[in-house]
Amino acid sequence: MKKITKILKPLVDKFPLLAVTYRSLRDRKDMFRQPGMTIHGFLFNGNQSMENGSFEPYETELVKTILPKIDVLINIGANIGYYACHALKNQKKVIAFEPIELNVQYLLRNINSNDWQKDCEIYPIALSNQVGIIEIYGGGTGASLLKGWAGAAESYKTLVPCATLDNVLGKRLDGQKVFVIVDIEGAEYMMLEGASYLLDMNPKPIWLVEICVEEHQPQGIKINPNLLKTFEKFWDRGYESITADNRFKKVNKEEISNILKTQVDSLGTHNFIFYEFGSCPIGNVEL
Repeated sequence: MKKITKILKPLVDKFPLLAVTYRSLRDRKDMFRQPGMTIHGFLFNGNQSMENGSFEPYETELVKTILPKIDVLINIGANIGYYACHALKNQKKVIAFEPIELNVQYLLRNINSNDWQKDCEIYPIALSNQVGIIEIYGGGTGASLLKGWAGAAESYKTLVPCATLDNVLGKRLDGQKVFVIVDIEGAEYMMLEGASYLLDMNPKPIWLVEICVEEHQPQGIKINPNLLKTFEKFWDRGYESITADNRFKKVNKEEISNILKTQVDSLGTHNFIFYEFGSCPIGNVEL
């Protein structure tokens, strides 16, 4: 199989239509396989590491720590439903956003296999700062609204519908305890520009956001150009931020500004937790 892939790859890279067909067949190979029981206690299919328990083990335990404290999970970039299934197993309502058609099909099957279809809302759209239609590049867990993200070929793109969180949710979650998981491959700032209601709601949500500092940036870009602006979207609204790793390191403007100045990443992670000032959701963390 590896030899065949090696032979086909130059052809796939040269002919965009062949590339799209090849990737579609590759990604659909597990679509109709029977979901298996994970170590987390729910049926799942579509990603071997998610199925066998090796996917993001630290982040998974962090999510499981936070879920008992909330009412609703908003999963932005839900992919095939790994964290959505964790929340549904914990009897939490889920609102999930995922624009890639194939991912959505896996997501729906994983939720349906566990008979949780009445406890969630699924929106097959991208979230951005506009309402309309937008291009998304790449596929799988690495699809991004940013051209050139993670080295994705410009020909590997799809048109998807997009909207803002303000437009979709408005203020209807006010008064509920909300946890927001964001994994949208570099488009975090664009999404936050359209999420004023959620950022300002009372009580403030807990956010777990993937923000790449230097990983996967388009060619010619060393450090995420929206890094400071993304953190300021939270800080300006009364949030604190810590690293979502075993350090729970406080993140401040001085360090972010220094990263932009020196072009050296001192944070050591791409996952961050944002929460209302003075209300850290991770036990007795000393900050």
